[in-house]
Amino acid sequence: MRERDLAVVRGGGIIQFDYMRIKATVTELLRNFSDYINRVAYRGERFVVIRGGKPVAEISPVPVGTRLAELPALLDSLPRLDEEDATDFARDLERFRGELDAQEPVDPWES
Repeated sequence: MRERDLAVVRGGGIIQFDYMRIKATVTELLRNFSDYINRVAYRGERFVVIRGGKPVAEISPVPVGTRLAELPALLDSLPRLDEEDATDFARDLERFRGELDAQEPVDPWES
């Protein structure tokens, strides 16, 4: 094992880096539980918990966001435009599209 793959943490414990996951013993984890939880919560780190030299658990951030399967319900929950507002919105879109089509293309690389 290379020295750069190891790090000494507060309290003298040693952790080993392993493809974005860090190995930590149960004892080290319990001694510095708050620090580990903060690292998971604020830095997105993942830890493999080692007991008796074998991995027994993993501590990782909770996935954030909405599942794609929930998208139809999310869209249904959004407020709806009344008929007049929907007509005005469609008219505005058509007007802006026409204005964009009428503009000359601009070369972003031209100085």
